Amino acid sequence: MASINKVILIGNLGKDPELRYTPQGRPVVNFSMATTERWTSKDGEKQERTEWHNIVLWGRQAEVANQYLKKGSSCYIEGRVTTRSWEDKDKVKRYRTEIEGLTLQLLSGGSTGGGRQEPPPQPDEYFDSFPDHGGHQSMAGSGSGGGSNAADDDLPF
Repeated sequence: MASINKVILIGNLGKDPELRYTPQGRPVVNFSMATTERWTSKDGEKQERTEWHNIVLWGRQAEVANQYLKKGSSCYIEGRVTTRSWEDKDKVKRYRTEIEGLTLQLLSGGSTGGGRQEPPPQPDEYFDSFPDHGGHQSMAGSGSGGGSNAADDDLPF
């Protein structure tokens, strides 16, 4: 059976990108990215939950991110979930889950005239392309808009 490891995020950088180079000279950039979902509870209270993601980009995309993105910038990332492991100085095995970005789209916060030939899709336009999505918040099981998401409570994640 085939499997799929695909992540799509639209969010804001939590810190400036950190560009480094591998010993072979390949650029790699790391930054944190926040995605925030908002909904109204059954009691009518506005709710909000923010998730933080560790993003890694390689090659030309790493250089573009370093040049045009900064803390607070919005971007679209498409990629896959990866987990690295290493031993720390005390010989304890450590793990870090990251999103390895394969596609980067600048949405805001960069220099003007960054070479884009067409404007990027806005988050609402992107999510509106999915039929019966009930608002993008429900995609993460947050219970927004069009009815109850009781079935989401049974999900193991």
